[in-house]
Amino acid sequence: MFEKPASTEVPIAALLARRWSGRAFDPDRPVPREVLLALCEAARWAPSCYGDEPWRFVIWDRCADPDHWAHAFATLAEGNRAWARDAPLLMLAAAATVFARDGRANRWGAYDTGAASMSLCVQATESGLMVHQMGGFDPERLRLAFAIPETFHPMAMMAIGYQLPESRIPEGVREREYAPRSRRRLGESFFLGEWGRPGPL
Repeated sequence: MFEKPASTEVPIAALLARRWSGRAFDPDRPVPREVLLALCEAARWAPSCYGDEPWRFVIWDRCADPDHWAHAFATLAEGNRAWARDAPLLMLAAAATVFARDGRANRWGAYDTGAASMSLCVQATESGLMVHQMGGFDPERLRLAFAIPETFHPMAMMAIGYQLPESRIPEGVREREYAPRSRRRLGESFFLGEWGRPGPL
């Protein structure tokens, strides 16, 4: 497995630096149940407003249930289908739009679901897996195919699996896999004391 650690401005936890969104999945290597359960457990312990846990995750396992996986796969945008076809797992992250406790609108549901998804991604990195999150999918088609309630908003699809050995990465994917990672400078996204004032460095 090759890695693309982030080139950070200051040192950060190695696990966070190692997390990246690969596309070259090994189609012949399923994700063991105990590893999948660890991903779910990591997401379960994410913080949430009022402890409401607004996230719901729908999991499709190509090895255990190829028919349902295929239906989920069909909702992906064409560009994502080109590489996600090799991922043994697809997963939907959906966010509650109302609080379970009282039915009021939950404007933090998407934020909390993002936190749970990141926890899942970090656990996946620890387990030697890749997770690639996707906005390119048809949420209404997914909602109809899998009876997703109207009170939940489909946020992102995730392709999950083990990395394909380097020698087997196809040319069509290789360029994107090896492309350098980049982010804006800290001062462009983090402000000190007022909007637009670069910080904290």
